[in-house]
Amino acid sequence: MAGNMKKKAERVEATRETRPYAVARYIRVSPYKVRTVLALIRGKSVAEAQAILKNCVNGGAAPTYKVLMSAVANAEHNLGMDRSDLYVAECYADGGTSLKRMQPVSKGRGHAILKRTSHITVILDVKKAEGEI
Repeated sequence: MAGNMKKKAERVEATRETRPYAVARYIRVSPYKVRTVLALIRGKSVAEAQAILKNCVNGGAAPTYKVLMSAVANAEHNLGMDRSDLYVAECYADGGTSLKRMQPVSKGRGHAILKRTSHITVILDVKKAEGEI
């Protein structure tokens, strides 16, 4: 039993993400709305992504901005990276649990309303220099 636990711990450690990242869970915005914002910042530098999110009027822009800033803070504080060298390597929004509500309609019936939530993940990475491969 203990041997399996050690093997599992080693497997988890081997697959652990080494790049700085941040996750916001159960954000009360539909993942469809967040994904359009994430498509705008994917592959951009941190400064450019900040500017895009500050000027974006989409409902998913504000929580995405917070997650981006959290990932930058993690990179600076935990890993000692420089903000100017970072770019958005990956970002995605997964669906969270839905709040289930009912809309009453005629003849005593009810239609379901799903108030969707999102899990937003932003992963940063360091830009490669021109000569590096």
